[in-house]
Amino acid sequence: MLEMGGNGAHEIVARLYPRTGAAYTIGITGSPGAGKSTLTDRLVTLIRQGGDEVGVLAVDPSSPFSGGAILGDRVRMQDHATDAGVFIRSMATRGHLGGLALATPQAVRVLDAAGKPWVIIETVGVGQVEVEVAGAADTTVVVVNPGWGDSVQANKAGLLEIADVFVINKADRDGAAETRRDLEMMLEMTNFPDADDWRPPIVDTVATTGEGVGALWRAVGDHRASLEASGELDRRRRARVRHELHDIVLQRLHERASEICSGEKFDTAANAVLAREVDPYAAADRLMGS
Repeated sequence: MLEMGGNGAHEIVARLYPRTGAAYTIGITGSPGAGKSTLTDRLVTLIRQGGDEVGVLAVDPSSPFSGGAILGDRVRMQDHATDAGVFIRSMATRGHLGGLALATPQAVRVLDAAGKPWVIIETVGVGQVEVEVAGAADTTVVVVNPGWGDSVQANKAGLLEIADVFVINKADRDGAAETRRDLEMMLEMTNFPDADDWRPPIVDTVATTGEGVGALWRAVGDHRASLEASGELDRRRRARVRHELHDIVLQRLHERASEICSGEKFDTAANAVLAREVDPYAAADRLMGS
């Protein structure tokens, strides 16, 4: 219902919102084939071994036929399918730039209100929407592979901006040392004004065997502790709320504009502009004032 939007979604959020605010969110992003789903699967296992429940939102590409999500992530995480302490949901992008950005925080709130202390948001790639969604988490993990490409591409994708932890997955392959060197060079060129500023660590993993996943989980814990100690967690969440409100207002204005730009009044205004009886800006002002 939240993905569909509309009044039903608004009512759900209104009812659940007072019961939210306890969950910690982890965003996992990186290029397709980087091993994000396997890594997520291993993290879920670790979280469950600690006794906590966890929710996973897998942001999948839309099916070209149904518009629904391709369920690859749920197939790869089938070991957790019968675990009542794990909830996995594939969310379709549906081709809407921003539709997903609005639906995802609401989906996180459902899992938060349901008592999940951990929510993992896994995105399918590193496009604009995926980076935006993953970057909206409390801790963002960027997954790369040996031979991933140069730093220019990483900067273009916005990965450096959002990364709190870097993971070199498939680190048993050739080129892992070079990839670490490239990441370290990029981090050296990044300005960290204060000695206390968080510097993203680089963790080597082999998700298929579970190697390094414990180190990744400790890095997430260290980042959370750093955010809480510095007050940055509150600042990030405040900024996210402001950004979300901005997006909702834009969506509402877009819906209002669609209503205004249809019907008899709009046709009359367009004809008046065409006849040079009024200029386009004055016509728009009249429509918006109506």
